[in-house]
Amino acid sequence: MERKGPGGSVALSGRLRMLADMVTPGSRLVDVGCDHGFLSIYLVQEGACPTALAMDVREGPLAAAKRHVEAYGLGEYITLRLSDGLGAYRAGEAEALVCAGMGGRLMERILREGMDLAWGMREVILQPQSEIPQFRAFLREAGFGIVQEDAIREDGKYYFAMKARPGTGGSGQMPTGRGGERDAAGGGAEDAGTRELYDLFGEHLLKGRHPVLFAYLRQRRSYLGRLGADLEAAGSARADSRLEEVRRELAQIEEAFCRYG
Repeated sequence: MERKGPGGSVALSGRLRMLADMVTPGSRLVDVGCDHGFLSIYLVQEGACPTALAMDVREGPLAAAKRHVEAYGLGEYITLRLSDGLGAYRAGEAEALVCAGMGGRLMERILREGMDLAWGMREVILQPQSEIPQFRAFLREAGFGIVQEDAIREDGKYYFAMKARPGTGGSGQMPTGRGGERDAAGGGAEDAGTRELYDLFGEHLLKGRHPVLFAYLRQRRSYLGRLGADLEAAGSARADSRLEEVRRELAQIEEAFCRYG
């Protein structure tokens, strides 16, 4: 049931709308790093989520989220909580976790420290801003299988989002080490080269020939081509070392185009 309230309908940016579209309707939501709370407001307004728990480690954004929730008349449905990651979340409060607007390394730490809680979710929806290949590998090795991916270019920046489910990736088992340490048994049936491409660029984006991904790859290939030429001309030992990295990345991009482009 839609709940528009006195404040009318909230408008989401493209990157937040991409996340909202991944949430399974009917799920109770926990938004970790909620910023100003607009994602929770939108999902409750649209009736996609009956309730939402919006959490942030910073008091400023949480205060802004509180003002917005009150302005839209949704205080009965959206709970606000100061929390470092999942620290203030209680098991069973939500079926869907959303985490966005932060680097992949920080996002990995949040999931590691709250691994038991994350494994209690039906789905986790994530939008890392950096270290994306390493983050995809972490998800797989921690037992989360990525079931959906999307991408958007907004304000000149590329955003990549993924929905994962616990128990469907890697060994299919929750890591047992302290703090959710990686389970090295991850990998699945595909060969190491294919798995590396999936970690780098996203299995579902590649297989679906996602236009935003391939626009990103074309732009990246052009940039690396120019960078490689400059490094070759420099001729220093430091430049040669970086040139090897550039050539490797270019080869990976070409492999992606050859297989899926």
